[in-house]
Amino acid sequence: MTDTTTPLAGSVPLAPRAWPLLGHALPLLRDPLAFIMSLSGYREMVRLRLGPSSAVMICDPDLTRQVFLNDRTFDKGGPIYDRIREVIGDGLSTCAYPLHRRQRRLCQPSFHPARLAGYGAVFARAAEAKAASWQDGDVLDVTQEMMTLTTRATMETMFSGALPAETMRRSLADTAVIVSAFFRRMMTPALLRRLPTPQKRRYDAARTRLAATIAEIIAERRADPTDHADLLSTLVAAVDEESEEGKRQLTDAELADEALTFFLGGMETTAITLAWAMHLLATDPDVQHRLKAETDQVLAGGRLDPAHLPSLGLASRVVTETLRLYPPAWMMTRVVREDAELGGVRFKGGSTIVLSPYLLHRRPDLYTDPDRFDPDRWLDGQPDRATYIPFGAGARKCIGDQFALSEAILALTAIVDRWDLSPVGDQPFRPKVETSLSSRGLRLRLTARRRDAGDDGARTDVAQPQSAVEPPTRPGAACPVKHGE
Repeated sequence: MTDTTTPLAGSVPLAPRAWPLLGHALPLLRDPLAFIMSLSGYREMVRLRLGPSSAVMICDPDLTRQVFLNDRTFDKGGPIYDRIREVIGDGLSTCAYPLHRRQRRLCQPSFHPARLAGYGAVFARAAEAKAASWQDGDVLDVTQEMMTLTTRATMETMFSGALPAETMRRSLADTAVIVSAFFRRMMTPALLRRLPTPQKRRYDAARTRLAATIAEIIAERRADPTDHADLLSTLVAAVDEESEEGKRQLTDAELADEALTFFLGGMETTAITLAWAMHLLATDPDVQHRLKAETDQVLAGGRLDPAHLPSLGLASRVVTETLRLYPPAWMMTRVVREDAELGGVRFKGGSTIVLSPYLLHRRPDLYTDPDRFDPDRWLDGQPDRATYIPFGAGARKCIGDQFALSEAILALTAIVDRWDLSPVGDQPFRPKVETSLSSRGLRLRLTARRRDAGDDGARTDVAQPQSAVEPPTRPGAACPVKHGE
């Protein structure tokens, strides 16, 4: 085995295009996705440099899974999570291994299946209301619209109601500032991050305001501990029977961290996943047409309901395929807690490991025609747990997977039930690489689906015969919530 010291050395090859002093920071900042895909020829691992620091990117799916499953050794950490901790503290998605098991036990009741049905009803109402608010011929700022939708749904599921309009507007704006700054701050040396630039002042102000909003809501809930049948009530009441005396419930500080974790995770990444799904449907009329046929068949003129989820097979696969092509957590980092071996290489404690779902999801040796949008690739079964990893695996797998998947499927169904989606212009739309693969700036045109004036709004476009409609399947295991691991 090769001993990887700090800086890392040995048999792990160094990726090309490293600059003196800066390492690979420039190609990562200029075109991070192209740079990541340029490493697809390395079948096991490759070494990267960011300034004076080194990291090893794991390119093999089996080695990646080993890292996920052994979170005691390969712990949450590195530049990505350092930046996220600036905002959400030691929430479930960012806390170190010694804290994680207790916090997972305390958060788990909030995602009990008995609660998910109520959350789903909120999603369905919010999605139908948003879809009904648009007009024929509208050109949507898709990401902004989806952010508004998921914020309202998240606020109601977390806090039993929407924020006041001005507070919501401010929260949306603050979240956009925070998210857009993550990736650049991750790649910027610590000394430069401390400079009082206008961008840093905006970032700090947004963090402070968002934290204050959440703290105010928590204080109100502590003063009135009535069970409001929402996520926050469950967090406040959760008791960990395995914790030592005095640590059986979440403290105010821990509660604020978890609330911020689920607020940002439930809002931002689900909105981006929905925006990409709408983009993919707009650029593939055949799949969009088939999805409308499924929607007509399942809803049959009735209201959208969580009970429809098991029958929305194609909608589920559209979301699964969207997450393959545009995984919100396109790159993740881990820190080796103690000396360890992986793939024949000995890593020193403190080493940084990089994982990239985007790289694995688009490798041609793992997926046929990997850049093509093809929901039918999932007809034969569930995604492979080693090669399909939009949000991890093991004990730190996203705790809100069914929560978020249900929201995405229901929202997408409500939208295609009313609207035809088409691109604006003929130029391809590319992701804005931030901490997520952002869809910021995406615009789509809406056209109302044809209605029969004599049937109270029923559509004239008749559902396809049963053979043309996707067979009912249960939703897959995809998880659009990034920060809720």
